[in-house]
Amino acid sequence: MEKQNYFHGTGRRKTAVAQVRLLPGNGAIIVNGMPYEERFPLSEHQQTIMEPLVVADSAGKYNVTIKVTGGGISGQSGAISHGIARALVRADESLKPVLRQNGLLTRDARAKERKKPGLKRARKAPQYTKR
Repeated sequence: MEKQNYFHGTGRRKTAVAQVRLLPGNGAIIVNGMPYEERFPLSEHQQTIMEPLVVADSAGKYNVTIKVTGGGISGQSGAISHGIARALVRADESLKPVLRQNGLLTRDARAKERKKPGLKRARKAPQYTKR
């Protein structure tokens, strides 16, 4: 069996899961078969995706292929960022402290709070009437 020539990382955020592969290359980022600029038109999401690569100073060193499922675009971009950070640590262990300092290796545990009985949403109560 041939030795794998890529580094893998799984990223999660809200209900989104991203499977990231880092291959040595020129910096192309492909998400679900299309360039990430097309998949995530907002610059905010593009910056989130690029953040681990910029922080680790390896923006042009790797080609990144990503499979992402679940959640919305915000959750997906966060999951991709988390996955890229994890894959970078697999590629080069010395990047771990830098990525950790910037909070890119920590799974963001915030998720939608469940709805409670008697309330309209998780916390919104119906209007109180005195009479």
